[in-house]
Amino acid sequence: MTRDTVPVATVRPLRRDAELNRRKIIASARDVFSERGFGATLDDIAHHAGLGVGTVYRRFPSKEHLVEAMFADRLDEIGALAEQALTEGDPWDAFANLLLRTAALHADDRGLREVMLSNNFGRERVAESKARLIPLAMKVVQRAKDSGQLRADFEATDIAIIHMMIGSVIEYTQDVRPELWRRYLGVLLDGLRADRCHEAELPRKALDVQSLETVMCTWQPHH
Repeated sequence: MTRDTVPVATVRPLRRDAELNRRKIIASARDVFSERGFGATLDDIAHHAGLGVGTVYRRFPSKEHLVEAMFADRLDEIGALAEQALTEGDPWDAFANLLLRTAALHADDRGLREVMLSNNFGRERVAESKARLIPLAMKVVQRAKDSGQLRADFEATDIAIIHMMIGSVIEYTQDVRPELWRRYLGVLLDGLRADRCHEAELPRKALDVQSLETVMCTWQPHH
């Protein structure tokens, strides 16, 4: 055995363990952030992963580093949805489907919703992914406006505000009616059509009084 072969035999298992820990941390972070959003801490993620806190901090010095590793690729997925929308035949359907598909992703992953709608999370790769997404969304919007189907005063920046509105519905009704956000996205989309003769059927029923009271008990103002 030569001198050079000794460190190779001892280092490789450590590298393999480190990569396994990295994957475990990211998988646990996906679960924790998806359920609780970015109010969760790296300590919470370490506990969920069954790892020591020091192990997590060695791999990801801050929550922003972990967000970067997790969500840049997810944002690229949303960019791919926008590119797909530009190939769909009907401009209105392409616009409406993009809002529907991205809202569905937000409903399933609170962490993704927060990183999409805030600039306080993530670093360079997240910012780059968002920057690539913006011109694609603008093209989808302009195409629908040029077709005469989307009201002329709608702007691409309105999409983020719509997702904030729908995000509030998701947050406060998910324990009572997880799919209720689809109804209110339908209301919004109907109001965005330039052709007001068209009235789409809303995809979900309204809450009954008892369910509404349950939802209202969960709402608390932000301070």
